[in-house]
Amino acid sequence: MWFAIHRAPHRRTLAVVDPVTPSEVAFPPEDRPVGRRALLGMLGLGGVGILWGAKAQARMEEVLRPLTINDQTGLSSFLPSTGRFRIYTVTGTLPGRSEADYRLTVEGDVDNPITLDLADLRDGLPQTSMTKDFQCVTGWRVTDVPWKGVKLPDLLNDAGVRPGATHVRFWSFDGAYTETLTLEQAQRDDVLVAHQMQGKPVTREHGGPVRLYVAPMYGYKSLKWLDRIEVVSALDEPTDPGYWENLGYDVDAWVGRSNGLDDTPT
Repeated sequence: MWFAIHRAPHRRTLAVVDPVTPSEVAFPPEDRPVGRRALLGMLGLGGVGILWGAKAQARMEEVLRPLTINDQTGLSSFLPSTGRFRIYTVTGTLPGRSEADYRLTVEGDVDNPITLDLADLRDGLPQTSMTKDFQCVTGWRVTDVPWKGVKLPDLLNDAGVRPGATHVRFWSFDGAYTETLTLEQAQRDDVLVAHQMQGKPVTREHGGPVRLYVAPMYGYKSLKWLDRIEVVSALDEPTDPGYWENLGYDVDAWVGRSNGLDDTPT
């Protein structure tokens, strides 16, 4: 079964963990790596940012983002984040889709497949707000993040999940990133199809216009650039629970109870 995937040891770096052999490659090998000398310089700049304060550090993170996105060494995980998000992508680029062009489909083993635009998600469906931490498996956390959107269980109910469905698969319009939850996990009230975070529309950098937010799990479950939700009775491939899981991360990504980590639950 797919859930028997090998689970490799985990370290708090940007490195992707290979299911057999630990690897220090954070993004696909065709992406150009950032040199070790450049990243050591980044670490020094990060230290300067601490001395200057949070505003300077935030500006420094913005300036260094093109380098950290393509970091294949893992060194950028040591940059201080001042409690801010770090921007990761599995393709080395930030995909974009305009608000006017955005569509979200809910399909698969459902009675009523649906397609929603951004107005539907913002105004046409019941809205849910929550304030929860975001915990990355690499070790950093952003506390008390305000989120707003539509509860995933509400979308699944509207689509009419058929008897026998077991999982929900999520697809990103970046063309590479996928995730899955069991149907039971997907029906939790703290799983959100989010169109707003930190009081503003979800930005492109953070996975907008719409992203998934799975409150009790590590950040890799909260898929960015959400494009399609598919209800399935069985996964198509025996080892296809999601992009990061295929690289060795735990399928059930509960904060503090997975990946060999003991973080405080979110």
